[in-house]
Amino acid sequence: MEKIKKLKALIKLNNLDGYLIPKNDEFFNEYISSEEDNLEFISNFSGSFGFALILQKKNYLFVDGRYTLQAKKQSGKKFIILTMPQKLPSNILNNKKLIIGFDPRLHTNQSLSRFFKKTKCILMPIKTNFIEKIKKNKHKKHIKKIFFIKDKDTGQSTSSKLNKLKIQLKKNKIDFQLVSASENVAWVLNIRGFDSQFSPLPNSYLIISRKNKITFLCDLKKINKKIKKKFKNINIVDIKHVELILSKIENKKIQIDGSSCSILFRNLLKKNNEIIETYDPIYFMKSIKNKVEIRNIMKSHVYDGAALTKFIFWLKNNYKKKKITEISAQEKLLQFRKANKSFKFLSFPTISGSGPNGSIIHYKANEQSNRVLNKGDLYLVDSGGQYKYGTTDVTRTISLENNNKRIKNIFTRVLKGHIAVADYKLKQNTCGDKIDLAARKYLRQIGLDYAHGTGHGVGYFLNVHEGPQAISKNNKVKIREGMILSNEPGYYEDNKFGIRIENLIAVKKIKKNNFFFNLTLVPIEKSLIEKKLLTKREIKWLDNYHSKVFHSLKKFMKKSELNMLKNLCSRI
Repeated sequence: MEKIKKLKALIKLNNLDGYLIPKNDEFFNEYISSEEDNLEFISNFSGSFGFALILQKKNYLFVDGRYTLQAKKQSGKKFIILTMPQKLPSNILNNKKLIIGFDPRLHTNQSLSRFFKKTKCILMPIKTNFIEKIKKNKHKKHIKKIFFIKDKDTGQSTSSKLNKLKIQLKKNKIDFQLVSASENVAWVLNIRGFDSQFSPLPNSYLIISRKNKITFLCDLKKINKKIKKKFKNINIVDIKHVELILSKIENKKIQIDGSSCSILFRNLLKKNNEIIETYDPIYFMKSIKNKVEIRNIMKSHVYDGAALTKFIFWLKNNYKKKKITEISAQEKLLQFRKANKSFKFLSFPTISGSGPNGSIIHYKANEQSNRVLNKGDLYLVDSGGQYKYGTTDVTRTISLENNNKRIKNIFTRVLKGHIAVADYKLKQNTCGDKIDLAARKYLRQIGLDYAHGTGHGVGYFLNVHEGPQAISKNNKVKIREGMILSNEPGYYEDNKFGIRIENLIAVKKIKKNNFFFNLTLVPIEKSLIEKKLLTKREIKWLDNYHSKVFHSLKKFMKKSELNMLKNLCSRI
C-alpha cells in the first residue's frame, strides 16, 4: 500500500485528481519484462492487458473478460475490478470534471479517446512518469544484438517490401510513413531482436519516405557490422534522437498508425505537418504468409507437436506415481521443447492450470496458487514456442481419469465448435465474425459460451498474437490465402474447471476455393468425447486429423512412445 500512498502524494503535488497506468511500455508490445511492468508494480496484476486509474480516494483496475477472475485474485484487495467493455471510465466518473495525468509516451490518442470520450475529464500529459519516480530499483537493460533473417527464409527481400510501401505512399500522395510498431519494423527489414521476453522483437522505429530515404531508429549498441553493411542505403540513427528527428519534419503529409503511435509522437508531428491516421498497411502485408514462410512454419509445428505429445505421454504415465504440480509440469514441457535445436524460447507465458485453476482463462501458476495434479482433474495447458523459423500456440485439455458426464458433454461441444471452424466453407468475403458464430453454436444450444474470441492471427517467428485477422464477434477482415489463425473455442466454470482445444490453422487455395488446414499436430483427448454427439462428418474429420498427427510424429518417438501414439491417434 506504501507504493499507492506515494503515487497519491505525487498526484496531489501536481494538482491532479488522478493518474493513469497502462500495461505497455513506449513500444506498445504485447509482452514487457516484469522490471518494466508499471501496472503489475502498482497493482500486482500480471495479465497482458489492462490499465489502472488511481484517484485520490479510490483505485480502479480495468481488464477484459479473460482476466476478470485473475485480477480479482491478484488485485481485488486494493482495487475495484471492472471488466471492459461492459464497464469503462465513463461508467464510474459520473460526469465529474477531473484532471487526470498520464505519460504521453505510453498512451495513444486512439486508446484514450476510446476509454474517456464520454467523460468530462481533462487528460493532462505529464512527461515525468510517476511510477518510474517511485520505483526504488532501477533495472539495467541488457543489450543484445539485432540479427537478420536471410531472404531464403523470408521469401521476400527488404527492398521488395520497402518498394511496395513506397508505391502505396506515392499513390496516396503521402510524404512519410512513421512505422511505430516494432513488429512491423522487424517484418519490413527482415530483422529480429531480443527486446521482448516472448517475441523476437528489436525495439525500434522506421521512417519511410516516398523519395527513397529510409531512417531506422534503434539503440546503436544493438547494431553490428553486418547490419551496417546490409543497410548501407538506410540511415541508422540512435533511438534517443527520435523526438528531435520528428520535430524537425515540416510541411509534410505523414501517415501514422493510431494503435501504436504515442500521443507524444503524434503531437510532435501534428505541430508542423498534416497527419493521416490510418491502420498501418504493414499489418495486412505481413498477415499473408508466402510459401517459404508456410513451409518453415509447418516444420516448426512438427517439432512442437512432438514435444507436446511426449509431454502428454510423460504426464499420463507419471501423475499417479509422482507429485506433479502445475509449475513442475510446465517446466517439464519446456524441457521437451528445448530438446529440439530449432527451439529458441516460449512464445507466451505457459498456462498450466488444473481443476479450478483451469477456469482462469489466462492463468499463470505461482507459488501460492500452484496445485498438485490429481486423479479426476482436468488439466488445461496452453503453450507455444518460437522456433527457427516459426511461432506456435496450442492448447490441450488433458483428462486425468475424469469421468464426469457433464464435462464430457461440454468437452464434446467445444470439440464440435473446433471442428466447425477447421471445416468451415470459406467464401471470397468470409470474415472472422461469421466463423466465430459457428464455433459457439453447440455450446449455445445448452446455454453456455466463453468470454474470449475464437481465434487470433499469428506471426512468422514474431508475435504470437497479430492482426488484422481474427475469429471474433466484431472482426470484419476478409480471410485470405496465407493467413494463419488460432482455432480455440472453450468453456470455463468459475473455480471448477476449464476446457479449451486450440490448433493453429492456415488458409490455402485449392483451385479457386480457400480452405483451412491444420498446422498443429497433437492428439486431442479422446477419453473426454461423447461419440454419440458427433456426426459422421465430425468423426471422419477427427480420425483424419489423428492419422495425420500419427504419420507426422512417429519418426520422433521411441518404441515405448510409439505404442502410446498409436493409442492416442487410433480411430474413435
